[in-house]
Amino acid sequence: MQLAVASGVTVLATGLFLAPLSAQLDDQAMRRALAIAETMASPRTAADLTGGPSSATGPVQREAERIRTATGAEYVVVMDTRGVRWSHPDPAQIGRTVSTDPSEVLAGHEVMEIDSGTLGRSARGKAPLRDADGRLVGAVSVGIEYDSVRDRLLSAIPGLLAYAGGALAAGALAAYLISRRIQRQTRDLAFSDISALLAEREAMLHGIREGVVALDRKGSVRLLNDEAQRLLGLGPEATGRPLDALLGPGRTADVLIGRVSGADLVTVQGHRVLIANRMPTDDGGAVATLRDRTELERLGRELDSTRGLIDALRAQDHEHANRLHTLLGLLELELYEEAADFVTEVVGVHRATAEQVTEKVHDPLLAALLVGKATVAAERGVSLLIAPGSLLPDRLVDPRELVTVVGNLVDNALDAAAGTPDARVEVGLRADGRTVVLRVADSGPGVPEEHRELIFTEGWTTKAPPAHGERGIGLALVRRLAERRGGHARVAAGPAGGAEFAVVLPDALTEPAPPAPRGPADTPAEELPR
Repeated sequence: MQLAVASGVTVLATGLFLAPLSAQLDDQAMRRALAIAETMASPRTAADLTGGPSSATGPVQREAERIRTATGAEYVVVMDTRGVRWSHPDPAQIGRTVSTDPSEVLAGHEVMEIDSGTLGRSARGKAPLRDADGRLVGAVSVGIEYDSVRDRLLSAIPGLLAYAGGALAAGALAAYLISRRIQRQTRDLAFSDISALLAEREAMLHGIREGVVALDRKGSVRLLNDEAQRLLGLGPEATGRPLDALLGPGRTADVLIGRVSGADLVTVQGHRVLIANRMPTDDGGAVATLRDRTELERLGRELDSTRGLIDALRAQDHEHANRLHTLLGLLELELYEEAADFVTEVVGVHRATAEQVTEKVHDPLLAALLVGKATVAAERGVSLLIAPGSLLPDRLVDPRELVTVVGNLVDNALDAAAGTPDARVEVGLRADGRTVVLRVADSGPGVPEEHRELIFTEGWTTKAPPAHGERGIGLALVRRLAERRGGHARVAAGPAGGAEFAVVLPDALTEPAPPAPRGPADTPAEELPR
């Protein structure tokens, strides 16, 4: 294809050069003929013309033949004002009228033309002939054989073709080298194969349920499939822009660009838990794949919670059997009053816990979570308390969001407080307008000051990984959920010596409903009109 283009360009350039060359050679021949005619049209020739009759041996004929021989012209014809020849290469034509119209040159104008006469086709130049006083006494016509002009054109063609052939050879060599380079880069694939591969790649990239991000050596996005756009919250306009500018500083950008290395790296983007893998490419870029692990992580945490509840139920079952045995013994000993007091005490403890929670936490989903966590805490030897002054109305915009935050913080607090003397976890929940303020404090060993920011980083943990996968996700999710609402999540030293986590969630509550207007049935009797 490149050779065909080079050949076509060479032929076109040669043709475009030859077309004006012919006209240029004609013009040169006509100007040369005019220059000879102007040289011949001198006052001396005019004096010879007016000095006597025309003859084949006269001075005009001799001078014309001399100039014709010296210049190589085809003819030099001198005529008078009547158009009668006074010189001609054929002496028999002297005294006869010229074969072409001499009116223009005899009117005092110079003439250049390509025309045919008695000697055939020629390039002609005609000049008026004036005497010493400037009077027009005749004209001089000089012709140059047109075949000589054609010969000059033909003689130029071999050289031109030689140059064109050299250019074509250079173009062919360049085409060969470029073709070899393209073949190496495309691994000797034909254009149809490349087109098919591109179509297959587009179908595969946009059809798979894994996010794919391709980056160049500068860290700019070269390709972003549909799933990657969904997982990262980006649009098609992200192509060509630096990934740091699109995602902002954080672990996700660090993992995708390669500042953090490893396999199956966990990161949090928005409210999603992602697993990222990165593979460098030969040109200095990289291709990263993303898998959405949000649902799996949620299910894993629910599984952990379920296992904890099962362990708590198993322990409660064991304790329940002990209580039944105690109750049976009291009944067999006919200690009926002591048996009634024992049952009342056991039931009252559980009822008091549920009532304590529901009095201060009006949202049923969050209250059920705290009641369940209290049961688990009791079986682990930890007291789960609701802080004094806590009060959360049933106006949550997204109860599941707050359940995620409270569940993660309470689980971490129970892990930290378990096994410590006088183990306790205190949960405080209050509403400040539409803002929810959450505080979870424990009696564990606390968080060293140098680690108080690291613990909110994805993948950072001091615990052994659970059976379902990675740790180091919960606190990162808590901070992301808080920051997404414009709030914050921080940790400090707690009053019991452990850690105290504080989370602020703006706009987490709806506006309170306005009070309903009172009707007549609500009006006290003394206010009714008589």
